[in-house]
Amino acid sequence: MGLSMRKLGGTLLILLALADGPARAGEAPTFERDVRPILKAYCLDCHGGGESLKGKLDLRLRRFAVKGGEGGPAVVPGKPGESELLSRVRDGAMPPGEKKVPADRVAVLERWIAAGAPAARAEPESLPPGIDITPEERAFWAFQPIRRPEPPPSGPKDRVRTPIDAFVLARLRDRGLEFAPDADRRTLIRRLHADLTGLPPTPGEVEAFVADPAPDAYEKLVDRLLDSPHYGERWARHWLDPAGYADSEGDGPQDTPRAYAYKYRDYVIRALNADRPFDRFLIEQLAGDELVPRPWTNLKPDQVELLAATGFLRNAPDGTAGGGVDGLTSNQVVYDTIKIVSSTVLGLTVACAQCHDHRYDPIPQSDYFRLRAVFEPALDPQHWRQPGQRLISLYSDADRTRAAAVEAQAQAIQKEVDAKTARFLAAATEKELAKFPMDVRDRLRAALDSPADRRTPAQKALLDSNPSVIISAGVLYQYDQKAADELKKDAERVAAKRAEKPPEDFVSVLDEVPGVAPETRVFHRGDHRQPKSPVGPGDLTIAAAEGKRFEVPADDPTLPTTGRRLAYARHLVDGRHPLVGRVLMNRIWLHHFGRGIVETPGDFGTLGLRPTHPELLDWLADEVARGGWGLKRMHRLIVTSTTYRQTSRRDPSRDAADGEGALYGRYPVHRLDAEALRDKVLAVSGRLDPTPFGAPVPVAEDTVGQVLPDKDSPRRSIYLQIRRTRPVSLLAAFDAPALAVNCDRRQPSTSPQQALMLMNSDFTLAHARSMAQRLLSATTAGPDRSRRLLAGAWALAYQRPISPEELEAAVAFVAAPREGKDPELAALTDLCQQLLCSNEFLYVD
Repeated sequence: MGLSMRKLGGTLLILLALADGPARAGEAPTFERDVRPILKAYCLDCHGGGESLKGKLDLRLRRFAVKGGEGGPAVVPGKPGESELLSRVRDGAMPPGEKKVPADRVAVLERWIAAGAPAARAEPESLPPGIDITPEERAFWAFQPIRRPEPPPSGPKDRVRTPIDAFVLARLRDRGLEFAPDADRRTLIRRLHADLTGLPPTPGEVEAFVADPAPDAYEKLVDRLLDSPHYGERWARHWLDPAGYADSEGDGPQDTPRAYAYKYRDYVIRALNADRPFDRFLIEQLAGDELVPRPWTNLKPDQVELLAATGFLRNAPDGTAGGGVDGLTSNQVVYDTIKIVSSTVLGLTVACAQCHDHRYDPIPQSDYFRLRAVFEPALDPQHWRQPGQRLISLYSDADRTRAAAVEAQAQAIQKEVDAKTARFLAAATEKELAKFPMDVRDRLRAALDSPADRRTPAQKALLDSNPSVIISAGVLYQYDQKAADELKKDAERVAAKRAEKPPEDFVSVLDEVPGVAPETRVFHRGDHRQPKSPVGPGDLTIAAAEGKRFEVPADDPTLPTTGRRLAYARHLVDGRHPLVGRVLMNRIWLHHFGRGIVETPGDFGTLGLRPTHPELLDWLADEVARGGWGLKRMHRLIVTSTTYRQTSRRDPSRDAADGEGALYGRYPVHRLDAEALRDKVLAVSGRLDPTPFGAPVPVAEDTVGQVLPDKDSPRRSIYLQIRRTRPVSLLAAFDAPALAVNCDRRQPSTSPQQALMLMNSDFTLAHARSMAQRLLSATTAGPDRSRRLLAGAWALAYQRPISPEELEAAVAFVAAPREGKDPELAALTDLCQQLLCSNEFLYVD
């Protein structure tokens, strides 16, 4: 389904929010389970959640509502017609503003009042200020401790290859279904390559796998792909989206490039290829700087990696890059950074609690600022540092010594050049002065010899009327071309000498200034100009059992900095956090199957969709932590399962029970994402440049407004520059995200623009021609050459043999007369273009 918060209407969001635990048919609603969530979403901002009560009406408890406020009782149990609350909500007078209570929620209020306004339990005599967290909210699935369920029992004929299959099969059997048959080997190798490396297999790799008689041929293929350097490039993309990675600042129209952001991208690729455990991976990104001893000089490669890892916290758009710094702009960077961290790691919309208690999830505003206090010593709007002030030089002492020595040599050469220049200029000046009468010549010479700021008005006027005697190195060629040419060579010699200096490189870092720790205060209504009560750093209250919220120490005496981020990161990956493992494994599952166990990977709260297989998700979350947080191990577990190996073919008799494929009774067909599509075109055309790492390939608009890589670069798409205001047109057409902040999940679309882009773009046409040339050069002469060319085209594009019907149609297509110098190349290019535009090329099955 791929539903997102932006695409859901407000009413539907509320229905989703209240979907858990509604009153069953014939059962009276209760205040705690059914009514309080409605009041929290629409009423408590004014009537219980704020610093004052409007109309002195508090709706946080049932008995408060019955007691009422200035206007008398808000609820009269058993009498909906006499209940002011119901009346005001029904006629739209409350809440104020455009957002009104939907009719179905009004009906719940009416049924509750008519049933006597029951409460599920005894209520306390009083409440502390703010909106408390109720037992019903604590009971929500995502906030429960992760427990390891036992896989359902299975028999030898059930095709259960991993515990994953046992969980999936149990759900299928609830609907009277079984696993679909395994996909054939050609489909599996194509699927695995697209999934694990983002590149298609070669025809030789396909044939070798199909012919491999070893019983563990599939497992060996999985291991080979996980060990490929292309694995890190593929799966880094899946992390960089929610991390909000971009190569520009997003500071308005100028969208200033981030010259060193790519070091974070390269860090992610290297870490994934090295199978860095996720606990270490996350700690490095949240607090890598606190793992590198100061001072940061003569840094080792592994220390540079740790500093580069903190680029995770530098991914948010930074409007201060252009020069202007104000409280609103710097605080927006902090807000966006917390959004990235919370949606990526916690799977919650914590940022919604910046201005008030979260309307739907149990996240009080104070919790938002507790989380902010973890990061504020490094972000610190009170002592804001612009992007250029967050760069750490990678020059070593040896580099500086070498640079100083080279500079001394260059200055010695420059001194000689300066003396020679002075001689050449003097000679040219004397030659020019010789053209004037003696008396004028002497006066001109005296004017030239006088410092410019001490010349008399008469001297200035004399020189102004005779500019030819004012000779500089820049115009020497007009007087002495030979001398000017010699000086040009000398300047090149000086430049060449200076080029011998070691180039100075930098890494962009999120770090704290030692000894500077601002006090974090709750902002009234989220306004940074109205700080109120101070708060200390800590995790979300709901992430721990009642009364056991994790508080981060304000300062670590063993570090020169506060150590808050390091302590918080270690807490997140201690294996007991209810959200981190679930969110991680759901994202991994999502990218293997094209859909998540939870279809809203950035929102595990009440507005998100519920898990289709909650027991499986808990088992995966426990398994990844129990196994040392190794990601390749979890990939291997998933892709070797029967669930993953199933055919994608649909069966009408099964679709009635699982038409959307949410139960995984077949492998879900899904389109290649934008980068994998472009990379696949490059691979089959033979033009793919596999060079890893380094600065991104620049992008720019062409004459018709298409944003293209510089010089049609054939490097993998992960190495193309990501400009927030100038996304690459081909990638944008196929749903690559425009990173205003970050992207929790791409929303796949099917549009005419995609077909037109493939049919008409110079990219597709050029690579179709390259593919045709590749086929022609690889196919030997002979009577059946045409058929072998076509078979080769199918093997490259589809990794399978061409069928007799396809061969017949293709022969007729390429045989049609064409104009031009090389009709064979033109015909084959046209055919290759059709293959590159086909669904079989675009989709993974």
